[in-house]
Amino acid sequence: MTVLKPGDTFTLEAPKTTRTALALYAGASGDHNPIHIDIDACRAVGIDDVFTHGMLSMAYLGRLLTDWIPQEGIRSYEVRFTAITPVNTVPTCTGTVTEVEDELARLSLTVTLPDGTVTLEGSAVVAAG
Repeated sequence: MTVLKPGDTFTLEAPKTTRTALALYAGASGDHNPIHIDIDACRAVGIDDVFTHGMLSMAYLGRLLTDWIPQEGIRSYEVRFTAITPVNTVPTCTGTVTEVEDELARLSLTVTLPDGTVTLEGSAVVAAG
């Protein structure tokens, strides 16, 4: 396991959120909310286009964690959705160690769009190594 220290930062560039990816995620997750897959349904309620499932972005952030820390080392993981992720964008997931104490590391987590918009903010507590 990686020994973590304050200031350590890890990133993951998520795949482009294409319409195909959204349809596949809808099928895999069972979340068929039309705002994620049907442009006509979006326009009917004043939304220009479909947008990414929040839980898909959360899953990419989870992958950042498990690429970095073995799954059994994750003690807690939570996020807050702060903005939508439009279709056809490439989000970047970032985790930064903010504190290490009693063999546990506290992490600050974000998902950011290329224009700087933060779509998810979160935190995690993991084994420090």
